Amino acid sequence: MKPFAAVGIATLALVALGPACAGKKSAEVTYRDPKMDFSLVLKVAVLPFENLTTATTAAERVRDVFMTMMQATGSSYVVPPGEVARGLDRASVAHPTTPTAEEVVNLGKVVGVDAVITGVVREYGEVRSGSSSAGVVSVSLQMMETQTGKVVWSASATRGGVDAADRLFGGGGEPMDQVTADAVRDLLNRLFG
Repeated sequence: MKPFAAVGIATLALVALGPACAGKKSAEVTYRDPKMDFSLVLKVAVLPFENLTTATTAAERVRDVFMTMMQATGSSYVVPPGEVARGLDRASVAHPTTPTAEEVVNLGKVVGVDAVITGVVREYGEVRSGSSSAGVVSVSLQMMETQTGKVVWSASATRGGVDAADRLFGGGGEPMDQVTADAVRDLLNRLFG
């Protein structure tokens, strides 16, 4: 077989397998309360995220990226982490990663926020497939308004991983900071979109 024919067959296989084997993006799952006016959410507290991964700092890293990117949208003021920590202490929130509706209402009064965001980091780190490796992050977030503590928005995103092109050509995926930013950008687009 001629070298160009082999490349042509590999390219054809990539095109055929690409959509079926893509590991770069998850299906978008979003809940958005149709009765909620999100334009009224002017001040937000982002609580510490729960970490279900083996990477000890995953939750703090993803929370930091989320807070920075949310503040950069200009849509809401994001309360600094130190102020959130003091508010959690003053409001006696037993489990900051999973507050009750009553704790959310109380925290809203103490910190003076319109909404509280909680999150879970389900996957964070490097995955391998054959000779290829790539970063992957999977995050679920929810927003609760502080008048009733009701969940008004929730979404999940997974980004990164090894796709068909990486497997065929032995490449690696994007670095963790880029994969994390992509997942957060997707979540913010669905929150404010």
